[in-house]
Amino acid sequence: MSGKVVPIILCGGSGTRLWPMSRKLLPKQFLPLITDRSMLQETALRAAALPDSGSPYIVCSEEHRFLAAEQLLEASIAPVKIILEPVARNTAPALAAAALAIAETDPAAIMLVLPADHLIADLGSFGDAVTHSATIAATGALVTFGIVPQGPETGYGYIERGETLGTAGFRVARFVEKPDAARARSFVESGCYYWNSGMFVMTAGRYLEQLEKFRPDILAAVKAAWSGRKLDMDFCRLEAKAFGACPADSIDYAVMERTSDAAVVPADIGWSDVGSWAMLWETAGKDLQGNVTRGDVDLHDTRNSYVRAESRLVSVSGVDDVVVVETSDAVLITHRNKAQAVKDVVSRLHDGHRTEHLSHRRVYRPWGYYESIDAGPGYQVKRLMVKPGEILSLQLHHHRAEHWVVVSGKARVTRDEDILNLTANQSTYIPVDTRHRLENSGSEPLFVIEVQSGDYLGEDDIVRFEDRYSRG
Repeated sequence: MSGKVVPIILCGGSGTRLWPMSRKLLPKQFLPLITDRSMLQETALRAAALPDSGSPYIVCSEEHRFLAAEQLLEASIAPVKIILEPVARNTAPALAAAALAIAETDPAAIMLVLPADHLIADLGSFGDAVTHSATIAATGALVTFGIVPQGPETGYGYIERGETLGTAGFRVARFVEKPDAARARSFVESGCYYWNSGMFVMTAGRYLEQLEKFRPDILAAVKAAWSGRKLDMDFCRLEAKAFGACPADSIDYAVMERTSDAAVVPADIGWSDVGSWAMLWETAGKDLQGNVTRGDVDLHDTRNSYVRAESRLVSVSGVDDVVVVETSDAVLITHRNKAQAVKDVVSRLHDGHRTEHLSHRRVYRPWGYYESIDAGPGYQVKRLMVKPGEILSLQLHHHRAEHWVVVSGKARVTRDEDILNLTANQSTYIPVDTRHRLENSGSEPLFVIEVQSGDYLGEDDIVRFEDRYSRG
């Protein structure tokens, strides 16, 4: 093998089984679930540490673009492109967009396709698996990592290996859907099966060829979206209508399970897809009672449990095998063996027109964040943090008025034709239908208390006239 491996980090997914931490506006790949860095940051740094790794391509949704960009900047990772999906269409179209970008300059470039939300503990073995996979991919194979099973797990698909390829790989004999317990046990005992990891190595040109062969409808739609792309700041926006017309499908179903050139490289790398709170408990270091804790936690007479406190003291006493996760606006308590069913909680919240599955009280924006403090009929109170040099859009509201009180920092406020410079303990009033804008004119974070009042307080009551972040 020669040349660099190009990492493609797929940053979609909602992580509903990790509610209440993971939510629509802040899903699990952007959360520090295992270390102090987010899972996206860990994935990008892991790829960057490979000896033959180039700068990554990131594929993520439009609504997460600023989160992705800021987290990569914090990790000192400079991506080649951040490609934005207007809508979610699963992994096959997402990878097609990245492959088209790469193939414009080098269709023989070897892509290392990584989900943003996996845990890999053994980085040395991971690097070896990438090297072996890249060597096989250079011959035209489409390679996936087969995770050496740690037990008869029924939550993963399996890959049966076929004839040997080189010194470290095999042809894929078949892919098997998630088995029942008896079949999973027989797979593991045979020694010929691996867990399907969802990580791949292949050349950009070869993937596009195989997608053209098996799913030409997907490739045609993504090509149209790529041709109509627009550059926006550091982002590459796929054309929305064409990409929205693209069928949704995974890399596995669209290509890997159909091609005759699928290969598998066994990988014993300390892998987990971190798909549930139970998996986090399994992969984390435990105390003498088998407990995993994070945050301000007090335990008594409790064993084999996962307890996480985000905003206050959580005390658990006299129960075993539980998951307790506390955030500022929601608490989850479930038996550890029922952790997979948390996604059903999210479905019920959605059906009940709740909002706790959509966002946390703190909602991140490209200019900073806001967090809800209080709300009631006809009013809502928020705390805003605006980063130095950042500025909110010039906007108005048809249904609400706003009072702004500066807590700390320096604010420049536009209110129709007036420009106001405010500091701590100063305030202003923004009537309904008044054009207004808030800017941090100082060198320290600006904190503002915003009191909204009116007959409708939804976030969609915003008419934007100017916005440096190109939001609608």
